[in-house]
Amino acid sequence: MKSGVAVALRLAARLAAPRPDVTYVFYDCEEVEAERNGLLRLSRHRPDLLHGDLAVLMEPTGGVIEGGCQGTMRAEVTARGKRAHSARSWMGLNAVHVAGGILDVLRSYQPRQPVVDGLTYHEGLNAVGVSGGVAGNVIPDECVVTVNYRFAPDRGEAEAAAHVREVFSGYQVEITDSAPGARPGLDHPAAAALLAAVGGVPRAKFGWTDVARFALLGMPALNYGPGDPMLAHSPDEHVPVAQIAECEATLEAWLGP
Repeated sequence: MKSGVAVALRLAARLAAPRPDVTYVFYDCEEVEAERNGLLRLSRHRPDLLHGDLAVLMEPTGGVIEGGCQGTMRAEVTARGKRAHSARSWMGLNAVHVAGGILDVLRSYQPRQPVVDGLTYHEGLNAVGVSGGVAGNVIPDECVVTVNYRFAPDRGEAEAAAHVREVFSGYQVEITDSAPGARPGLDHPAAAALLAAVGGVPRAKFGWTDVARFALLGMPALNYGPGDPMLAHSPDEHVPVAQIAECEATLEAWLGP
C-alpha cells in the first residue's frame, strides 16, 4: 500500500494538467474495523469530495486489474463449559476442550468458489484468534474463537451472517464486524480506458478493499497497484521496484494530456 501511495503522490506532483479531473484521496484505518475507516468518515461528512466517474484503489494487484472485492465479516463463536478446580477437573466441563468442535467445523469447511460476472472468487472461513482460560488452576467455563469470513460479492452481509450462524449451529455466535463486498463492474464504460491501458487478463480481488465503499456510493471502482497480493501479511511481503515504475508509467499515460 505504501508503494501505491508513493505512485499517487508522484502522479499528483508530475501531472500539472491531467486530461481528466483527478482527486487524490489518502486516508487512515483501512485495515481495521469498518467504523474506523477514514474513507467511510469522509463519505459521511464530505461526500462531495468523492464524486467521480471511476475510482482506482491502489491496492497491490501485481500490476493487473482486479475487479470487485470480497466482503469481510468477523464473528465470535463461543464454547461454554463449567468452571471447576483443575485438581478436580471431573467436576467441571472444560470450555477450551469444547471449542475443539468449533475447530473441527473449520477444518472440514469447504469454501465456495463462485463465478461472479466472469471472475472466480475464493471464499474463506478461518479462525484468527482463540481466547479462554481463567487461571493456571481453573477449568475454564468459556472459550471464544474469533472467526473471519471472506465472502464473494454475490452474497450480501445478511446472507453471509446467516451462513456463519448456520455453520456454527449449536454455538453462540456474535457478529462483531462486517463490510460488504463489491461486484467487479468491469463492463462499466468509465473503466474501459484503464482496462485498455493496463492490458492483461483481469482477475477477482481476494480480500476486502474500499471498492466496496465506492460501490455503496454508486461509483464504479477497480483495484490496480504494485505488489503481489498473494504475499500480503506474509514474512516475505515485498514490492519489486520495477513494478512500482511500471504502475506509475501506466497511470501517467492513462491520465496524461
